[in-house]
Amino acid sequence: MAAGEAGGIIRPVTPADHDAIWAILEPVLRAGETLAVDRAISRKEALALWLSPDRTVRVVEEDGALLGIFYVRANQPGGGNHVANAGYVTAAHATGRGVARRMCAASFDLARDLGFSAMQYNFVVSTNTRAVSLWTAMGFSTVGRSPAAFRHPAYGPVDTLIMHRAL
Repeated sequence: MAAGEAGGIIRPVTPADHDAIWAILEPVLRAGETLAVDRAISRKEALALWLSPDRTVRVVEEDGALLGIFYVRANQPGGGNHVANAGYVTAAHATGRGVARRMCAASFDLARDLGFSAMQYNFVVSTNTRAVSLWTAMGFSTVGRSPAAFRHPAYGPVDTLIMHRAL
C-alpha cells in the first residue's frame, strides 16, 4: 500500500456503525450532486435505504473510523438477477486516498462471491467526473446515456451514464 492510500479493513455493517454511516451519507445526500435520492431524506429513511435487506453492505474501517460504505445487490429481479449493481460513498475526510477504488475492487469480489457475473451502474451522473474516470479505469464501459436525466443543483439537467463490466 502506497502512502496516502486507504488501509484498514472491509467488513459487514453493525448497528453500532449507524451514526458513522449517517455522518458519511448526509453531506453527500444533502449536496444532491451524485445520487438520485431526495436531498431532504431523513436519517431514518437514508439508513433504511442503504441498509435494506436486498443489499449486502460493507464498510471500510481504519483505526476505528469509517472511511466509506458500499453495497452490492441484484441490478434487476428475475432474468436480470445475475448482474450486480453497487453504490459507494466515501467519507469527506477520506477522499483522495483510494477508498473508492478499494471499495470498487472489493465489490467485484463480493459480487462474484454472491454469484453475479457482471456489474452495471444504471445512473452515473455525468458531471461526477471523478467517479466516471475511476469506473472507466476499473474496467467499466459506458453502454448508454440518458440525456438530461438528473437535475444537478448547480448545473441543471445533466446526462446520466449506464456503465457495465463483466466480472
